[in-house]
Amino acid sequence: MSEHDLQDYLFDLRGYYVIENAVDKTLLDQLNKAFDAFPALDFGQWWGQVQRLDNNGISGQEMQNIVEGGRPFETLIDHPAWVDKLRKYCGEQGTYVEGLFLDECLASIRRSGGFFPMHSGGQDGVVRNQYRYVDGKFRCGQVNILLALTDIGPGDGGTRILPGSHKSNFAHPACREAMSARLSLGDEVVEGSIEVHLKAGDALMFSDALCHGATKRTLPGERRVCIYRYGPSWGRTRHGFCYSRDLLDRVTPAQRKILQPMEPRLPGVFRGIEV
Repeated sequence: MSEHDLQDYLFDLRGYYVIENAVDKTLLDQLNKAFDAFPALDFGQWWGQVQRLDNNGISGQEMQNIVEGGRPFETLIDHPAWVDKLRKYCGEQGTYVEGLFLDECLASIRRSGGFFPMHSGGQDGVVRNQYRYVDGKFRCGQVNILLALTDIGPGDGGTRILPGSHKSNFAHPACREAMSARLSLGDEVVEGSIEVHLKAGDALMFSDALCHGATKRTLPGERRVCIYRYGPSWGRTRHGFCYSRDLLDRVTPAQRKILQPMEPRLPGVFRGIEV
């Protein structure tokens, strides 16, 4: 049995897979230095093409569209530790729309306190993040890479997942009741869920249909992660960001193909060239 066969089996069975030592120390250091240089922003403020847009205020600071934040973040677009896996899982391989699209990319800093409520799950049947395996091929709507820039262990505010829930026909009863009452479950340590611990440089790859959230951080310091969400080539960015011309001109052709799978069709322009 090959490593790839085992990975496919476990990804299908559990909805996630941990890629150990996904990035090397050099890139890890570059990313952490980039985090150190983030300016102090209020919610909604912009830093060039990057915007602070916290998805859940109590869960920490989120810098959205972070691929515009410098070359270390550009390196992650098609990083060899995961890009071929993503092409297989959500790249519509062998079809007329084959290819990846970077749906969302953010840098997250979580300090003491905060958590992220458990959400998603196969029961919703949402096309954007659905999990499917059809005729021997993966046809996932969205697969996420969560790259740890710091060690994430007990008390560090790690990601909590419900293994196998990407195929579930039912929401977890505790999560369903909380959503119905519009209440939070606090840390939401629901039965059957696990907290994923990572070393700096490890990446958690998971189907977005997997029910997931994050635990409360109880230790001092920071939990730093980059989250890159990928989908098929026909997608659009989650929050409506448009990648800048400077970025598209600077990255490699392969990276540009992920950021902009298809050139905008405009009068007098063919494949980005005026005619």
